[in-house]
Amino acid sequence: MKLFDSHCHLDDSVYDKDLETVIGRAREGNVAAMMIAGVNCPRAEKPVNLARRHPALYAAVGIHPHDVKNCCDADLKMLADLAADSKVRAWGEIGLDFNRMHSSVKDQEYWLLRQLEVADELNLPVIFHERDTNGRLLEILDAHQNSDRTGVIHCFSGTRSEMERYVSLGFHIGITGILTILKRGEDLRRLVPFIPEDRILIETDAPYLTPVPQKNKTRRNEPAFVKSVLLKLADVREEDPEILAERVFQNTCRLYRLSL
Repeated sequence: MKLFDSHCHLDDSVYDKDLETVIGRAREGNVAAMMIAGVNCPRAEKPVNLARRHPALYAAVGIHPHDVKNCCDADLKMLADLAADSKVRAWGEIGLDFNRMHSSVKDQEYWLLRQLEVADELNLPVIFHERDTNGRLLEILDAHQNSDRTGVIHCFSGTRSEMERYVSLGFHIGITGILTILKRGEDLRRLVPFIPEDRILIETDAPYLTPVPQKNKTRRNEPAFVKSVLLKLADVREEDPEILAERVFQNTCRLYRLSL
C-alpha cells in the first residue's frame, strides 16, 4: 500500500523538535509523499526548504484567508518567485473562511481572486480552504471559471450538491480524519460513497484533525495517520483498501503533476 498525504503542515513549530522522526514514521507507514500547504508569507520559505531536503516532501505556496488582511502585491510576487522551485507543486491553501473572520469578507474575496489569477498564470493546481461560506466560494468559482484550472477542496465537509458542483468545475475532494470521528463525521460518511473514484484525495491537515484511533492517544496529527483515513474511506465505500489506496495515490500524483 502506497499513500500520499495530500495536505499537511509539517512546517508548523510543533514538529521542530522531532520532524525527522515524524517523517520516518510516515515512511514506515508507507506514506510515500506529503504535500505541505502554505498559509502565509512569513512561513512560506520553510515548506519549500523542507521539500528541498526531503525527497518525499512537496510544497505549496499561498495565503490562507485568515492572513489576507495583511496581504499586498509584493507578497504575491514573492510567492510566485518561490513557486519557480521544482518542489512547489501547487498554490494554496487559499479560499474563504467565514467562521472565525480573522480577515474581512472584502479582503478574503479580493485576495482569493488575485491569488487565483497568479495560480492560473503559473499553471499551478489550487488548494482551496472553505468554511461556513454558505456557497459563496462556489459562487465565486462559478463566476470566474478557467477550463484549465485544477485543484482540491481541502477538508471537504459540504453537501452532496456542493461536492457535485466542485467536481463539475474540475476539482478534487480532500477527505480528512473527520471521516473517522463518530458524531462529527456522520454526514461525511454518508457522502463519500458518491464522490467519483478519480476525484478522491486523502489528507491529514496535520497537526490538526487527528483521526480515530490515534485521536484517543494524541492530539497532534501527523502524516503517518493518513492510513486511518484511507482505511475508513475503504470501509465506508465498501472497497478493497489496497485498490483504493492505489487509485487515490494516482489521483494525487495526477493533480500535483508528479510521476512517483
